[in-house]
Amino acid sequence: QVQLVESGGGLVQTGDSLRLSCAASGRTFSTYAMGWFRQAPGKEREFVAAISRSGGDTYYADLVKGRFTISRDNAKNTVDLQMNSLKPEDTALYYCGANPTYLSLSYRRSRDYDTWGQGTQVTVSS
Repeated sequence: QVQLVESGGGLVQTGDSLRLSCAASGRTFSTYAMGWFRQAPGKEREFVAAISRSGGDTYYADLVKGRFTISRDNAKNTVDLQMNSLKPEDTALYYCGANPTYLSLSYRRSRDYDTWGQGTQVTVSS
């Protein structure tokens, strides 16, 4: 099992960019699909983006498609989320997760992730 630590959150203005990073420990990173989720106060955790083990396939929520880009470096055990054109509604606590399944449908479901980081706060002011 891996351990995950997110970083890169902060306070930005509408239209700005941020790059979140998730560092994984352990030698099994490449055996997991990875995902980013977010949770705003009073709301459920929602899917943002996911990436396959090789990095060859990526998946996005409609709300962020075209603005966010997920990538991974299996040599460095990292998965990043580049966020552009940020909006106030992107404000949330962002989590990265590790998904041990091989079903791409599961990548959008938080219950199929078995490991989570502690989260990094992203706040977008209007």
